[in-house]
Amino acid sequence: MKLLLLNGHGINMHVDGARLHIKDGRFSTTEEPQEYVFSPKRIDIDSIIIYGKSGNLTLEAVRWLIKHNVQVTILNWNGKILTTMLPPESTNVKTKFAQYHAFEDKEARLEIAKKFIEAKFEKSKTVLDFLSQRYPEIKFEVSDELTNLKNVKSIRGLMGTEGGLAWKYWNEFSKAVPKEYDFCSRIDQYRRPVGSGDMVNTMLNYGYSLLESECLRAINSVGLDAHVGFLHEMTPSKNSLAYDLQEPFRFLVDLTVISLVESGAMETKDFIRTENYNMRLKPTGARKVVNEFSNMLNKKVSYQGKESTWSYVIFLKVRELAHYLTSKKEKLDFVKPEYEIERIDSYDIRQKIL
Repeated sequence: MKLLLLNGHGINMHVDGARLHIKDGRFSTTEEPQEYVFSPKRIDIDSIIIYGKSGNLTLEAVRWLIKHNVQVTILNWNGKILTTMLPPESTNVKTKFAQYHAFEDKEARLEIAKKFIEAKFEKSKTVLDFLSQRYPEIKFEVSDELTNLKNVKSIRGLMGTEGGLAWKYWNEFSKAVPKEYDFCSRIDQYRRPVGSGDMVNTMLNYGYSLLESECLRAINSVGLDAHVGFLHEMTPSKNSLAYDLQEPFRFLVDLTVISLVESGAMETKDFIRTENYNMRLKPTGARKVVNEFSNMLNKKVSYQGKESTWSYVIFLKVRELAHYLTSKKEKLDFVKPEYEIERIDSYDIRQKIL
């Protein structure tokens, strides 16, 4: 998976002589923006993220990108997806009908929704187990939530259980973040990217939008309806199924942010405070998040006897959901593959670094 971030003023994408020409934006008259030229059938970019202010995208460039299966996502200043241009979707209408029938069946919907939260429990535990090796103060006990998850009888009850898990998770996660980041929790920002007031939430919001874009690509590829979720309710203009599918993979964003924080890659100059006291990423910060998230997506994991990237695993799990809905697959599981983290440093080394 390779992501290309375009930012600033004067972004330009056009086709000349069958080649796609892309020019990045600029923020001053003195800088020279990066330029890219891609020949037909030779583009190695899977997704283009536009976080810029102004520019031009010609109709021929749109056609060129669609023909080459390149996704284009435009983000708002706060990291929220404004729109996504996806490659042609699957035309298997039976898959969508099966999805609608499962949504209307209360028992089937609840069982599918539980699968997303079960996976989220496991991945949350993985992240905190990883962090606890360096931060001994982190403790994560969710036996009560696991019991509640097994006994829950409604989507509302399931969301309540998930909320309890989230509160505990972010409370422990915050212990790994240095005080100068002024991070306490996700609060109401946790579910959807809205204006954030600190650097960590700003990075998380941005990362979750990148993850949502990846989920939309997979949903589109297998022919499911992104607006019909099982855990999240259907609401106008929201990609409920994409929000569902983010749950088992949010840990990729969380680890991305922790990596940036621990490595000291992020600086105050990578952020800007708006007149409404919200915080947003500057181009330098956005590029760091995109690059680190791209690295995370490209990490390999053993699944179904093969070594696959996490980007491809997202596609595989969405395809498994489609096969489950159409009765091609008997069981549904989002827990596997498990993310294995090997830590070679120690608490003493962390103290020396700090």
